[in-house]
Amino acid sequence: MSTELQAELQQAVDRRRNFAIISHPDAGKTTLTEKLLLYGGAIHEAGAVKARRAQRHATSDWMEMEQQRGISITSTVLQFEYLNCQINLLDTPGHQDFSEDTYRTLAAADNAVMLIDAAKGLEPQTRKLFEVCKLRSLPIFTFINKLDRPSRTPLELMDEIEQELGLQTYAVNYPIGTGDQFRGVYDRREQKIHLFERSLHGSREAIDTTIDLGDPRVEQLLDKDVYYQFKDELEMIEGVGPELDLEAVHCGQMTPVFFGSAMTNFGVEPFLNAFLDYALKPGSHASTQGEIDPTYPEFSGFVFKLQANMDPRHRDRVAFVRVCSGRFEKDMTVSHARTGKTVRLSRPQKLFAQDREVIEEAYPGDVIGLNNPGVFAIGDTIYNGQKLEYEGIPCFSPEIFAYLRNPNPSKFKQFRKGVSELREEGAVQIMYSADDAKRDPILAAVGQLQFEVVQFRLQNEYGVETLVEFLPYTVARWVDGGWEALQKVGRIFNTLTVKDSWERPVLLFRNEWNCQQLQTDHPELKLSAIAPVVSGKEPMAL
Repeated sequence: MSTELQAELQQAVDRRRNFAIISHPDAGKTTLTEKLLLYGGAIHEAGAVKARRAQRHATSDWMEMEQQRGISITSTVLQFEYLNCQINLLDTPGHQDFSEDTYRTLAAADNAVMLIDAAKGLEPQTRKLFEVCKLRSLPIFTFINKLDRPSRTPLELMDEIEQELGLQTYAVNYPIGTGDQFRGVYDRREQKIHLFERSLHGSREAIDTTIDLGDPRVEQLLDKDVYYQFKDELEMIEGVGPELDLEAVHCGQMTPVFFGSAMTNFGVEPFLNAFLDYALKPGSHASTQGEIDPTYPEFSGFVFKLQANMDPRHRDRVAFVRVCSGRFEKDMTVSHARTGKTVRLSRPQKLFAQDREVIEEAYPGDVIGLNNPGVFAIGDTIYNGQKLEYEGIPCFSPEIFAYLRNPNPSKFKQFRKGVSELREEGAVQIMYSADDAKRDPILAAVGQLQFEVVQFRLQNEYGVETLVEFLPYTVARWVDGGWEALQKVGRIFNTLTVKDSWERPVLLFRNEWNCQQLQTDHPELKLSAIAPVVSGKEPMAL
């Protein structure tokens, strides 16, 4: 490998930071995303998601249904430059019904930002997503949001993170007051106090007054009680709190904590500056050829998300690819690990929510959008040089099941196309009855809202009205050993046997108790809550 290319790759990797935001619904994730873009110069005015109709919609929520409901239900990628760094922000759905999309997005992230509502502390969805980050040992940066509203004390919130998640905390900045008395944050890195004035709905950058901690004006500018309480707490965390240990941060054992309010822009810019210094740069990925370093000269990457109809006028399908090694170039030809075919990557795109521009090149840590004429599936590896395959992205156990019926036979072609493309994209899992006479697909989802989105999109994007008939099951388990292992067991009661899109047997149970009962009766039958990762096999057609 030429030293020139090695130096170019190293330089590109050093400039890149890639992260996903995880949170419970309503913690302010889309608002924080908008504010990071605002400070990154990528947008000039932030559009509050739940704002009045006359205001702009949030940049990251582009799907019509998202704008109607004020929630994020698809993952998008937002790339922008800030302080000579290229930042890839993987925006994920906050709603728990779309947690599977978030799991997939975390597979492409190098860092996670955990967003917490200061009044509510840790919430169920945050805990669930934290477990996924933990599985991958992702560095976690905590942003405690909504400090300008009534909230719990900073020490209580940090203690909760330590007790419940087993993460050491280090406060990078510390708030001065909370709720109505919130006056700003003290940056421990620079030893300066940032006092903020509210800007109109937080739609523009906050006016930042910075003064030294020892400046005599501090006592005139701050309420005495608020100031002395802040000083007492600061002395305490500086006296007994741990030192910042970046190695522990990078292993996912310590979390740097930032306090602020995304809605009013308090603390967003200091967070972004510290994040660039502390975050992990793009690293190596495990593959069939061992760990692949980002400076490995040959291009490689994997598909972590598919999205149909981002531009309804062109009926397009986009594959989101995380670049893992080498340099990506427009129009390059690559090998497709699952099918063994050669694919030419024309019209690669830089993504910014729904807006896209054609790019000439990309480097490890970047996410590129590729037109997908049915070639790619989630988890696919593309590469040049020696054959390699990255670890696939598993499907998690769905909890709601329903037959999807098409009442209009003349629309069967559109129905089949829509179901197939939405399955490909991972909007929902598709299963089928083991009885071949029943051809209606079974939708399998984590949450109710996924069904609504599938029906909404089938009607809006494919012109097909559908009916949903719910099934009384809440647990799915894949059978290790396939049909052969299932036949050895003989007849099974209180379950429904279906097959997934790769024709593997899946058992549906009414509840967890039924599932445990079967395992007690048949200990030789091995069941899995996570679908085996598929390689080299096409899914069955409707």
